[in-house]
Amino acid sequence: MNLRTDWKPLLLMLLVFAGAYHMPLSSERFWGGVSESLHLLHEYAREHVVLCLLPALFIAGGLAVFLKKEAVMKYLGPKAKKAVAYGVASISGTVLAVCSCTVLPLFAGIYRMGAGLGPASAFLYAGPAINILAIILTARVLGMELGVARAVGAVLFSVVIGLLMHLIFRKEETARSAGFAFEDTEDTQPLIQRVLVFASLVGLLVFANWSAPGNATGLWHSVWAWKWVITSVFAAVTAVAAVLWLGVRAWKMVLVAVVAGTAVLLHAGAQTSFGLGIIMFAWALATSKGEGSKWADETWGFAKLILPLLFAGVIVAGALLGRPGHEGWIPSEWVEAAVGGNSIWANLLASVAGAFMYFATLTEIPIVQGLIGSGMGRGPALALLLAGPALSLPNMLVIRTVLGTRKTVTFVSLVVFMAAISGVLFGMFFPEA
Repeated sequence: MNLRTDWKPLLLMLLVFAGAYHMPLSSERFWGGVSESLHLLHEYAREHVVLCLLPALFIAGGLAVFLKKEAVMKYLGPKAKKAVAYGVASISGTVLAVCSCTVLPLFAGIYRMGAGLGPASAFLYAGPAINILAIILTARVLGMELGVARAVGAVLFSVVIGLLMHLIFRKEETARSAGFAFEDTEDTQPLIQRVLVFASLVGLLVFANWSAPGNATGLWHSVWAWKWVITSVFAAVTAVAAVLWLGVRAWKMVLVAVVAGTAVLLHAGAQTSFGLGIIMFAWALATSKGEGSKWADETWGFAKLILPLLFAGVIVAGALLGRPGHEGWIPSEWVEAAVGGNSIWANLLASVAGAFMYFATLTEIPIVQGLIGSGMGRGPALALLLAGPALSLPNMLVIRTVLGTRKTVTFVSLVVFMAAISGVLFGMFFPEA
């Protein structure tokens, strides 16, 4: 045994042994945390994997196959015009409206294709943070001041964090961009075809996750009432594109429609029908030749990279912090007692707690509402709103596999500290009523 080389596995074994030896099996809180981890995993699997993550994986796989690397470098690369690169990245969230985990395949896709670290980081933050509906609901539920502060802060954060990541790791990014070599090959697929494929996939992602409105009237409710019809239209466009341009046999797409349609007729539920359609579509691509098969391969590659870490992170986050209204290993009253007022410590703690918790899209609003009712200050509330939706423990684990430890720690630290500082400033200018 050589301690110089074997100390890591030895330390891991000792930690596992110590944890097993001192496991508090008689503690209700211990079993409560275990139960919460399983409940959160169950909730994540039911609510987010089929409708959110699977379409995002297909979009990421499609980016790797259909989007020319030259285009990525032109608009998002290290040498791209800053106004264009950061503008595209920061506005993306208003269209996607994804959570901190759903954005990961898209981020990994554009970064691996040559996007600069700055624009990619801006996109990574903006995707889950800048959500028009979330901003509107924040203003309606928590007050106009918090809503406006969240909107302005999220846009500024995405740009500032991206620029800082670029400056901090400028030398590494220069070396990395030099390593991207592009072949001057003829583009066999017209731009309009690529646009239609990705527009249909984004439409699937957006409308399949269209949430129920608070009122039974208005445009938002009308779209929600027809969400699955609209989603079906985007699915049909995707199927036609796969047949016409990707070499997928028409009978396979007909079979996909028959399986999903049969599930609908049997009242299997919209999510089950959607999931069966996704599975059958993946089969149709995987058993085809050409770009369809490559698309399936790239999507599977992202799934292998991301899904195991996401599930592990959800389990740990659930055990530590639980779900809204339920206790994990860390008592919620500790957090509530520590985030009152507007001290730097209260804002920093709110930012850190938000960064490690997992927030599904829009769930951060009722959580913050409950915390404010329990004594949380307005500054810490903003800090949590700016850090929480953009980060989570599962999100961090996956980012590390893409960026490495140093860049991940830097990105997370920037989000946490900027959110905390913003909370302090907000609390100073808009004190408690």
